[in-house]
Amino acid sequence: MRVVIAEDNALLREGLVLLLTSSGHEVVAVAGSGPEVLPALLEHRPDVAVLDVRMPPGFRDEGLRAALAARKEMPGLPVLVLSQYVEESYAAELLGGGASGVGYLLKDRVGRVDEFLDALERVASGGTALDPEVVSELLVRRRDSPLDSLTPREREVLQLMAEGHGNSAIAEALVVTERSVSKHIGNVFLKFGLPPSDSGHRRVLAVLAYLNNS
Repeated sequence: MRVVIAEDNALLREGLVLLLTSSGHEVVAVAGSGPEVLPALLEHRPDVAVLDVRMPPGFRDEGLRAALAARKEMPGLPVLVLSQYVEESYAAELLGGGASGVGYLLKDRVGRVDEFLDALERVASGGTALDPEVVSELLVRRRDSPLDSLTPREREVLQLMAEGHGNSAIAEALVVTERSVSKHIGNVFLKFGLPPSDSGHRRVLAVLAYLNNS
């Protein structure tokens, strides 16, 4: 995959470059400040972008703003956002447009190499990859939403879907059959009022509905 990295911490940035290149990916550009990000994305049009949320000069949301601007110019651009903390508004804004191919991970997840690379590949393929801590935080804050109609098991299944897991991985995590997982996912689709369509697309829509009901 062709990757653009935007990260102001030089040590982490170089570590990401080394990790990705040693895993067979091509880092086509790196950016160390907010104003550098959008031009790099538009010039190189990568398969996926790995972006820090807070970057110079303001250390607020420069990376996220660049990602949102790039996705307007290049609809569907896969973006994996890295953050030091769980920042719900950033996760919701990134996913709020109904887009696929997005991820939100805490930076310490990068140290878990296999998990990070798996998340990157899922995002690049148009899926979602949300840090379990982010998902848990969002779940705790939800009140008076369509989520209230879900059973505890359906919530567990949806949470694992939001993290980016497939049916077999969900079944293994919950110690149930894949058939049971499929049934729970079908119930989630029904309760969220998602129309019959490609199941992969409906999975993304379910996750978006989950995130957008704050």
